[in-house]
Amino acid sequence: MPREPDPSINEAEFVHRCLRKGVRLDGRAMYDLRPVQLTFGDELGWVECRLGDTRVVAQVSAEIVKPLADRPYEGFLNLTTEISPMASAAYEAGRASEDEVLMTRLLEKALRRSNAVDREALCIVAGQKVWSIRVDVHFLDDEGNMLDCASIAAMTALRHFRKPDATVVGEEVTIHSMTERVPVALAVHHSPACLTFAFFGEDSLAVLDPTHLEQQLCTGTLTLALNAQSEICVLSKQGGAPLSADDVMKAVQIGVERVRQVDEVVVKALAHDRSRRVVEVR
Repeated sequence: MPREPDPSINEAEFVHRCLRKGVRLDGRAMYDLRPVQLTFGDELGWVECRLGDTRVVAQVSAEIVKPLADRPYEGFLNLTTEISPMASAAYEAGRASEDEVLMTRLLEKALRRSNAVDREALCIVAGQKVWSIRVDVHFLDDEGNMLDCASIAAMTALRHFRKPDATVVGEEVTIHSMTERVPVALAVHHSPACLTFAFFGEDSLAVLDPTHLEQQLCTGTLTLALNAQSEICVLSKQGGAPLSADDVMKAVQIGVERVRQVDEVVVKALAHDRSRRVVEVR
């Protein structure tokens, strides 16, 4: 597979000149996000998220398994990722790149380690049966900042998903089909979303939600996982660009406002999908 070409010197100089003037090639302001578009599938828990031209699909599934011996009351939340070669020429099928490994780790920290989903609520029978929730994230188009797009897709899919209702009588467990009983939503404590800032050179130039070209040219990135309650779940810095405490605090202040905007988009999209499904049922 041919290697993705690096930006030319002229491209790099042009982008840096524009950024110094507060101008980006796609017309956005320095700290603006690209439009977030959410599409829901026929199955609960299937979500496609578009962040500009970046496209990610997340699908949630559930199965009943035995819990860990030292955590008999906790279910599981597992995350898997796959970057298709169709997303970019930089990726190969069946071979995880460093970028994919890093994105997977950050997504796990943002969603699983921050206890976004109540895993104790996934318990059916302590020590015997619990729900194992799996989130499959597929990266389809890489036009920059796939991590942020993936975090929105995965968290929205978890909020959209419904697991079958279960009845426990003694030691007998009955799992009801979707037609017998209304499926049950997951117990979500909070909804973190990743926001990535790209930094350029020693001028402390920073942009939010970098495009593919901006990611190639930046000297470092700062990724924050925040929720609508202004809590920092993850802070990860990549690259060699030095950042002062003021730079980090400014990014946090901007991120708090942007993550609330993202949460509003997700809430409206979920409400619209629920109303559509009610109409279809009738």
